[in-house]
Amino acid sequence: MSSTDPASDQSAEQRHTALDAVHRALGATMTDFAGWDMPLRYGSERDEHHAVRTRAGLFDLSHMGEITVTGPQAAALLDFALVGNIGAVKAGRARYTMICRADGGILDDLIVYRLAETEFMVVANASNAQVVLDALTGRAEGFDAEVRDDRDAYALIAVQGPESPGILAAVTDADLDGLKYYAGLPGTVAGVPALIARTGYTGEDGFELFVRPEHAVELWQALTKAGEGVGLVPCGLSCRDTLRLEAGMPLYGHELSTSLTPFDAGLGRVVKFDKDGDFVGRTALEAAAERAASQPPRVLVGLVAEGRRVPRAGFAVVADGEVIGEVTSGAPSPTLGKPIAMAYVDAAHAAPGTTGVGVDIRGSHEPYEVVALPFYKRQK
Repeated sequence: MSSTDPASDQSAEQRHTALDAVHRALGATMTDFAGWDMPLRYGSERDEHHAVRTRAGLFDLSHMGEITVTGPQAAALLDFALVGNIGAVKAGRARYTMICRADGGILDDLIVYRLAETEFMVVANASNAQVVLDALTGRAEGFDAEVRDDRDAYALIAVQGPESPGILAAVTDADLDGLKYYAGLPGTVAGVPALIARTGYTGEDGFELFVRPEHAVELWQALTKAGEGVGLVPCGLSCRDTLRLEAGMPLYGHELSTSLTPFDAGLGRVVKFDKDGDFVGRTALEAAAERAASQPPRVLVGLVAEGRRVPRAGFAVVADGEVIGEVTSGAPSPTLGKPIAMAYVDAAHAAPGTTGVGVDIRGSHEPYEVVALPFYKRQK
């Protein structure tokens, strides 16, 4: 769900995370994303990618947008404002969901953590945090609940990869073995109070640690020291993007947008029509579900290159001289050793194994094979 793509049209003053000086001391190449100055890479993005797949990587995700919703009707508000059944989430668990417009268009994809019976944390993509905050605030009218902007209250550090449980276990006595995927618990990590969440955006096992900004540097340093013997490396947004692409995870602004409903994106499962009461977008989404069932729109698929040329977002997908779709994300896959892409294509060309499909790369139709997503799935 998380944002990884550098943005360029920011007019507001650039923001810096609590780890800014650390990134610069490590020699990071910095980039502007959603008004934040963020590390793109520290050295080789390919090496960082492989480290997460085989060992572990350390990420600064403090640009993400945390919004706290509290009060007796906090669950009822979120059930109305979002498409998921948030009231059914148990305390200590998390849920991937979306917030949509009344016409069903996706405003953002989110992770919602239920911290207590009447307290939730909504985590929005950096580029959409203000939009989500404004929408939740507007939709809170009439509910006995408070929506609070907590973006400045948290730094967010992620440790991802097969070695991440051992690294984190070295600096916390929290019950990591009992912490399920998409769950979170309060604990102490390297002496720092934290919300420890078993979530991530890489396709690997890992953890996301929400801490106060003044504790970010000491936590980063403690995790770095704990990971020295197992190959932990700092990782930037660039490898985060190739990791999520291999794992078939959507990125807002690419696979998701206000022009698409969750059903258009193949993510209709996140829409819970069986929950009590109305919710924003219900009528439009019911119609979208019917359309998807009877006459599927374009389908999100994976494409694997036969050659070496890399597709990029916006490139046309073609077959028999006709445009049949559009690439949403593309990059060289360090794991597969080939260029890959996600694309929306006409349903007639969406079956895995379909050949005769190409991507128009500067006038040349490069051959691609349609494959099922994800491209990569970790071994359990």
